[in-house]
Amino acid sequence: MKIKDTTRIAVVGAGLGGTAAAALLQRAGFNVKLYEQAPGFSRLGAGIHVGPNVMKIMRKIGIEDALNAMGCHPDYWYSRDGLTSEVIAQIPLGDYALRHYGASYLTVHRGDFHELLTNAVTGGVLEFNKRLTSIDDRGDVVELKFADGTSAQADIVIGADGINSPIRETLLGAEPPKYTGYIAHRAVFPIERVKGFTHDRCCKWWTDDRHMMVYFDTGKLDEIYYVTGVPEPTWDMGKSWLPSSRDEMRAAFDGWHPGVQSLIEGTVEVTKWPLLERDPLPLWSRGRLVLLGDACHPMKPHMAQGAAMAIEDAAMLTRCLLEVGTGDLQTAFALYEANRAERASKVQRVSHNNTWLRGNENPDWCFGYDAFQVPLAEPRKTSA
Repeated sequence: MKIKDTTRIAVVGAGLGGTAAAALLQRAGFNVKLYEQAPGFSRLGAGIHVGPNVMKIMRKIGIEDALNAMGCHPDYWYSRDGLTSEVIAQIPLGDYALRHYGASYLTVHRGDFHELLTNAVTGGVLEFNKRLTSIDDRGDVVELKFADGTSAQADIVIGADGINSPIRETLLGAEPPKYTGYIAHRAVFPIERVKGFTHDRCCKWWTDDRHMMVYFDTGKLDEIYYVTGVPEPTWDMGKSWLPSSRDEMRAAFDGWHPGVQSLIEGTVEVTKWPLLERDPLPLWSRGRLVLLGDACHPMKPHMAQGAAMAIEDAAMLTRCLLEVGTGDLQTAFALYEANRAERASKVQRVSHNNTWLRGNENPDWCFGYDAFQVPLAEPRKTSA
């Protein structure tokens, strides 16, 4: 369904969720602008899982085939004991995902995925160097001011501006995210540096208090990525990340299987990041402002579904604006929240507990979700 709607929609934040929102809204016929505070994008060193629930959205945007050609397609998600390498779970993906869910499951470099998605937003919609300094919902219009001295007006503002979202602060006041007591090490490097062990295409190594998620992030299988979850009692919240080292990795995974040691020894550069969360928010919107992704439900990466939830939000918000129209934003936003809050909160909870696919469970509830086809739940009635 495509319409012609001149309502001005500003998306603040051009991460994966915000960029997906801009691409979907543009294709649906809305008048959209996408504002990003960075001066440009680069191929930052991180990987990402893209499940069937996301690939169906990429199909709508028109980049499913290109993304399939770009990524690695694991046959299984393996969970292995970190000390012995014993397989403790083996979840079918590959051809099974195509047959069962109607779309593929792949792993890819986040920067490559982001570039592909960014290129799908056409016609001067994206503007860089737009760090939001103030936002004022005047009732009939929203005024946005940026650090470069420029300003803009919009009829709807979508806050896709991350865990420290200024738009979330406008709605709910300033409140720092919670440090979870865990850090994530991240490293990506050529597979040729890994000696003496043949790695699965997608594998999570576990012990009781820490893990290492490992996968290839290109279709050529020439680059491998790992991300960890390791307890760390404190973190300086003034730092968004810090450099790490092979020595720190050796200490964190002392005694682990040689397969894990092969990755540590092959590491070129490794960084560490705090894992942050927020409690479920009491509201996702007010007036002409609405949130998506990490701005309203940041989570640990332990389900590999954080970006997926933001992209699903973008799809559902677009669907609800088409369903209700832009003339009744209160109803449209209430419908959006009613169809996203419960699922996002569940993924937050499972991610927090770090139990996802540690055993041979059925992941249909997650991977089988289709934001365009799931029956819409009605918003809850509120008493006067």
